[in-house]
Amino acid sequence: MAIRRRGIAAVILVLVFAFEIETICLAQSINRGSFPKGFVFGTASSAFQYEGAVKEDGRGPSVWDKFSHSFGKILDFSNADVAVDHYHRFNEDIQLMKDMGMDAYRFSISWSRIYPNGTGTINQAGIDHYNKVINALLAAGIVPYVTLYHWDLPQALDDRYNGWLSPQIIKDFATFAETCFREFGDRVKHWITFNEPHTFTIQGYDVGLQAPGRCSIILHLFCRAGNSATEPYIVAHNVLLSHGTVADIYRKKYKAKQGGSIGIALDVMWFEPASNSTEDIEATQRAQDFQLGWFIEPLIFGDYPSSMRTRVGDRLPKFSKSEAALVKGSLDFVGINHYTTYFAEHNSTNIINSLLNDSLSDSGANTLPFKGLKPIADRASSIWLYIVPEGMRSLMNYIKRKYGNIPIIITENGMDDPNDPLKPIKEALKDEKRIKYHNDYLTNLLASIKEDGCNVKGYFVWSLLDNWEWAAGYTSRFGLYFVDYNDKLKRYPKDSVKWFKNFLTST
Repeated sequence: MAIRRRGIAAVILVLVFAFEIETICLAQSINRGSFPKGFVFGTASSAFQYEGAVKEDGRGPSVWDKFSHSFGKILDFSNADVAVDHYHRFNEDIQLMKDMGMDAYRFSISWSRIYPNGTGTINQAGIDHYNKVINALLAAGIVPYVTLYHWDLPQALDDRYNGWLSPQIIKDFATFAETCFREFGDRVKHWITFNEPHTFTIQGYDVGLQAPGRCSIILHLFCRAGNSATEPYIVAHNVLLSHGTVADIYRKKYKAKQGGSIGIALDVMWFEPASNSTEDIEATQRAQDFQLGWFIEPLIFGDYPSSMRTRVGDRLPKFSKSEAALVKGSLDFVGINHYTTYFAEHNSTNIINSLLNDSLSDSGANTLPFKGLKPIADRASSIWLYIVPEGMRSLMNYIKRKYGNIPIIITENGMDDPNDPLKPIKEALKDEKRIKYHNDYLTNLLASIKEDGCNVKGYFVWSLLDNWEWAAGYTSRFGLYFVDYNDKLKRYPKDSVKWFKNFLTST
């Protein structure tokens, strides 16, 4: 028995040693020094997913407060009233970033902390809080990248005029944004107007699975109000005009003195044709037009993709000459949130179109992570997230070719594990799948820069911490740090923290 025990122990030691060697080798195959000088590495978060403290210091409610407290909207019936308590623990979390060697932190400002009613009187406590966060970051040598809108529309504006469905939102968002420029712009030099407008447009106003939960799919069985055929296009149009207005304000009134830049963060899957047929290749391009093109082309060329104009017709709003001039060229950089790759194929039937009658069916493309019954790749925990690292390189080259090599920042990239309450914390910290994910995606990103000449300036991991993941609640863990939801939200470093620390300190 003693010999067997020693034999088992020896095998365990060998396996542990092998894993450590593999981890170190992954970190040494590429590292910070592999990337161009000045390339920025950081982590990302959002106010609603992180802060908690939803009723403290004068904060007003957002549409996500209402939505997350509505029965059946969140997978685990949770809400973000506490989230991961970043509002009170930001100093602790900033130290975690510093210990890893991160250069930057992307976070969002809660609109309803600054303007509890969306407009009107400024809440000084909100200003004071974000001043503390920004100053703490700078004191730690970490550069703030600030997102102005990460989905948490003040509920008061949704109640007053249906929020993004009204052109009034353009003026109110501009007032909020200018307040942020004025109060924080002496120290914040990197501004992102919107996070994933495509996502909150589709999920909030087409299929109704996210706040504010509007849709008309299959005779309003899922939503009490909405029009999936028109509202997504109206919302997107108002978002684009809001971005253009805010960029114009920043450039005319603040840029010369503050010296900052302004961009937008777009969610982008890469799509591969399901076959070599002309129909599937053309459908793949349409799928990309109705995702990335929908938002980036007005900001670069001044109008929507021609395929959208053709297929959506009069339901797609038109830019006046002055509006086209306002939005065209209003980006200093584009943020790309990229996680996964799907197949795209031509939708050869009209059955789905007639049932849905929405922006998803308008593209005439089906996008799925399967070809027949075979998945495109291994999956993370989220049902939508398949691990296809080479999609990163393909996407960077697509943007370079089609949009003139505009400066790109990868504003989100990462993968999740399931929140398994039966798994011991020590086991949950062993996240070799996440390590391989980041290594492989970064390897492809590096190739796009060094070998293909893509103009990529930075990379932000989603996410620093496990957090509240919107409709998935706490069922999904994207963090480099494990958060113990059962023990005072204690933070524990996963193995990926060690990997990133080695990656960032090696040259």
